[in-house]
Amino acid sequence: MSFVFPTFLYALFAILIPVIIHLFNFRKYKKIYFTNVKFLRELKQESQSKSRLKEILILISRILAISALVFAFAQPVLVNDTTKVKTGNKAIGVYIDNSFSMEGVNKNGSLLENAKKRAKEIVAAFGNADKFMLLTNDFEGKHQRFFSKEEINEAIDEVKISSAVKSLSSVIKRQQDFLRGAKLNDMRSFVISDFQKSISDFKNFPNDTAIINSLIAVNANTSDNVYIDTCWFDSPVQQKGVVQKLNIRIYNKSNKAIENGTIRLTINNKQTGIASFNAEAQSKTETQLTFECKEEGFNFCSLKLDDYPITFDDELFFTFNSKLNIQALVINGKSSETGSYFKSLMQSDSLFSFYENNELSIDYGLFAKANLIILNEVENFSSGLISEINKYMQVGGHLVLIPAKKMEASSYSQFYKALSLPAPGNTDTTTLKVEKTDFKTGFYEGVFDKIDERIDLPVIKKRFLTNLSSRSNLKPILKLMNGETWLGELDYNSSKLYLFSGPLDVASSNFCKHALFVPTIYKMAINSLKAVPPYYYTQNNSVIQINAISNKGDEPFHLKSLNNKSDVIPEIRVGNNRLNIFTQGQIVEPGFYNLTLQTQTLQALAFNFNRLESGLEFYTNDEMEKNLGENHLVSYKTIIAGEKTLTSSVAGISGNTKLWKLFVILTLIFVAIEIALIRFLK
Repeated sequence: MSFVFPTFLYALFAILIPVIIHLFNFRKYKKIYFTNVKFLRELKQESQSKSRLKEILILISRILAISALVFAFAQPVLVNDTTKVKTGNKAIGVYIDNSFSMEGVNKNGSLLENAKKRAKEIVAAFGNADKFMLLTNDFEGKHQRFFSKEEINEAIDEVKISSAVKSLSSVIKRQQDFLRGAKLNDMRSFVISDFQKSISDFKNFPNDTAIINSLIAVNANTSDNVYIDTCWFDSPVQQKGVVQKLNIRIYNKSNKAIENGTIRLTINNKQTGIASFNAEAQSKTETQLTFECKEEGFNFCSLKLDDYPITFDDELFFTFNSKLNIQALVINGKSSETGSYFKSLMQSDSLFSFYENNELSIDYGLFAKANLIILNEVENFSSGLISEINKYMQVGGHLVLIPAKKMEASSYSQFYKALSLPAPGNTDTTTLKVEKTDFKTGFYEGVFDKIDERIDLPVIKKRFLTNLSSRSNLKPILKLMNGETWLGELDYNSSKLYLFSGPLDVASSNFCKHALFVPTIYKMAINSLKAVPPYYYTQNNSVIQINAISNKGDEPFHLKSLNNKSDVIPEIRVGNNRLNIFTQGQIVEPGFYNLTLQTQTLQALAFNFNRLESGLEFYTNDEMEKNLGENHLVSYKTIIAGEKTLTSSVAGISGNTKLWKLFVILTLIFVAIEIALIRFLK
C-alpha cells in the first residue's frame, strides 16, 4: 500500500492529544467524610476498575478515529499485481475538445480555456522523460507525434475553437492507436470535454484494459441556444417566375419560450422575405416562407436569425438551380403512331433535351445521360435492349413503358420477367372511362392550381389484362371504372417504372389528345430528376454527384468559394454514369462555393457548420459513471474537475485500488463507537 499524499501522515502526531488527556485526568474530585468507610472502600475499588476499562475503550476509539481520518487525507492506494510491471517512462495522450460547444462559459472563463488549463495540470503530474501526445477535433498532422513536456505545453496554448465535430469513440480510438505505437508498458489517456450527448457514444468506446482512460468534464453555466436546423422546398423543381414554398425547422434549446421570432431570407445578396415563428421552451417548430424565383440559373440563399451567445448555427446557407434540364429519350416502336405527341411536347420546351430513336436503330450511348426513357410501343425487345434497360434502372434511371398493340409475345414475356412483372395477357376491348381520381394528393400533387370537378377523363378502348395486383409496391395513378390499374407506378430502389396497361394510339385511347397527357408526362419527367441537396456540411467527406461529363484534358476540377478565399481540388471518381466529387473534409469555412472545370461552373454549392454541436445537452458526472458501468468500460474512470488542481488527482491514478473512502467510513464508525461508549456504558 502506498499514499498519494504521504506528508499528511505527519498528522498522526495528533494521536498524542487523547493520550495526554487520558494520562492527566483534569477532573476535580470532591471529598465526602463518613464514619465507617469499609463498605465504601470496596465499592470504590470496583467502580474504579470499571471506569478505567471505559476510559481505555474511549481512548482506543479516539486514536482509531484520528488515525483513520489522517489516512483518508493521505489517500492510501492498494497496489495491484497487474500494475507492478508498469515501470519506466509513460505514454500520455491528452484530448482537448475544441468544438463550438466549448465556446460556452463558466465562472472560470470559456470552456476551452478551462480545458487547456486542465490539460497543463495533467502534464505537470508526469516526469520530463515521459512522452506526450495532443489531440483535438481537427486531427491535425502536426499533432501526430510525441511531444516533450515543454513542447506539449506550447502546443496546448495554440489550440483554438474549430468547426470540426468528432464522436468521442473515434477520438479515443485514434488516441489509443497512437499510444500503442510508443510500445511502453504504462499508457494513459485523458479526455477533456463538455461531454455533449450528441457526440458521447459510450457504447462505441474501445475497451482496451492496457490503457488507463480518464474522463474529465468541463461544464458551462448555461446551455441556451436557438438555431436553424434545416430547410426544404415543397416542390422538387424550382423555376424562374414560379412561386416557391420554403419550409424551415427551428430548434429552441432554451428554457424560455420564443414569441414572434424572425427569420430573414436573402437570395443573391438581396433580402427577399421575412418569416415569424413561435417556439416553446426545449422544443422545435416549423415555419414557411413564400417567394417568387426571379433569376434563372444558380441562386445563392441564406436564412438568418439572431441569437446570443452561440452564433455559429444562426445562419443556414443553401443553393438551388432554377435552370433545369431534363434529358429525355423516346424510343418509338417501328409501327408507333404516337411519337409525334412526345416530340411536340418536349422538343420546343427549354426544360428538355429531347432525343428520339427507333427500335430498329437505338443509340445506347444516350442511356448514360438520360433522366427519363420512354419505351413507346416497342414491338420487339432484343436481348441487348433488355440488358441495357436493366443496367439503366440499376443506376437510378426512370422508365416509362407503353406496350405495343402488335407485340412480339416471347420478347415481352422475357422483358417483363426481367422487371419482375407478370407478362401482358389477353387483349380487352371493353370501352371504359378513367375513374375519377384525387388530383390534390399522390402523383398529381402540386400539378393543378385549380381542379374542375366536372373534368371529362380519358376513355380507354383497348388494353392488356395484367395481374399487377401481385406487386405489392404498385401505386395506381389512373384507374378504370372497373377498378383495374391503367397507369401505375413501381419503385425499383432509386428507380421508377411508369407502366401503362395498353397502347396510346387513337384506336386504343384518347389519352394523347386529352388535357391530362401533358401534366402526366411532365410530372414523370420532373420526378426523374435526381434530388440535389440544398447544402452540405463543412469538415465532412461529402459526396457531391452530378451527371458525368467528358473531360478530355488533364485540367482538374475546383471547388472555389465565392469570396475567392478558398480553392480546393477535390477527389473525383466516375461511377454509374455519375461524377462523384469527394470533399475529404477540405471545406472548413461555411458559405457558397462553385464546382468548376476550366471556365465552366458545373454546380453551385453551399456549406454549413454541422448542427451536431447545436443541441447543448450534456452528461453529468453521475450519468457518465452510469454509462461506463452499463457498457462494462472497466478501463475508464471519471475525474471531477473542481476548484483544486488536477495535478495531485492525476498523480494518484495508476489503475490501483483507492482506499480513502474506506477510511472516511472507518472514521465515522469509530466516532460513533466513542459516542456510544460515553452514553451507554455505565
